Amino acid sequence: MHELSIAMSIVEGATEEAARHPGERVEVVRLRLGQLSGVVKDALLFSYELACEGTPLTGSRLEIEEVAAAIFCRDCDAEREIASIQDFRCPICGKASSEVVRGRDLMIVGLELQNDYAAATC
Repeated sequence: MHELSIAMSIVEGATEEAARHPGERVEVVRLRLGQLSGVVKDALLFSYELACEGTPLTGSRLEIEEVAAAIFCRDCDAEREIASIQDFRCPICGKASSEVVRGRDLMIVGLELQNDYAAATC
């Protein structure tokens, strides 16, 4: 399950970024996950919880924005979402394309931080 190593990398990156904000803790890690990334969302969510144990991110949430796969169709001169990751054809004209323009994403796009002082007084 390579999702665990990916989750550990996410936790490491988020921990490094959070260290730049002393006195704040990470509440949410926002991730962009492409349909063609080869990562199983549910396995990543499960692995994230395991990877967070004993780190400054313990108790944080991983929010995943799923990105649909899209190709560029030269015949239509347009970007098109594909109906299936097994069929890289334009859903409008039916022409095959190997130009993937979206869907390979695997990127931390944001952190939601909480001031420890504010959390302690609320």
